[in-house]
Amino acid sequence: MTGTADLPVLFLDVDGPLIPFGAARPYPTYPVARHLAASHPLLNRVDPGHGPRLAALRCRLVWATTWMSEANECLCPLLGLPPLEVVIWPETAALDESDARRGMHWKTRPLVAWAAGRPFVWVDDEITPADRSWVAAHHEGKALLHRVDPREGLTGADYSALHEWLRRQGGPRHSPGASI
Repeated sequence: MTGTADLPVLFLDVDGPLIPFGAARPYPTYPVARHLAASHPLLNRVDPGHGPRLAALRCRLVWATTWMSEANECLCPLLGLPPLEVVIWPETAALDESDARRGMHWKTRPLVAWAAGRPFVWVDDEITPADRSWVAAHHEGKALLHRVDPREGLTGADYSALHEWLRRQGGPRHSPGASI
């Protein structure tokens, strides 16, 4: 089996990409084990079909969410994924306030630091032009900042864009059971 250390990193947010919200229509719902449903009232909006689609991407999947390790406990069982690495967010700093005034997301700097020059994809519903500009100026590797509409969550078009970008990066094919 191929490891994932040499693959591009895909930083994945939860609220918005996997748990859609904010639309003026009802969302499809999916079965959720009672013990998981009690942990978050919107887990029934997580389409289990995302699991195989995420596992098929040529990347190293990493949670980039305020859920932190809770994403492994609640979402991985729903998606049929093994536990993923988790970005541990630094304490709020004065830079966060300065970045926010410029329209930059508080996750941007920590994700670029975590990637450490490796190619990465960031999938989130709050990515702004300021984030794109900052990453272009401060990240040595290639990066795709892919904004998802939180009212829809990840769609087929999103997966196509991610597959295409990751395909262009090359590297070995990710195996869902590969070590992380």
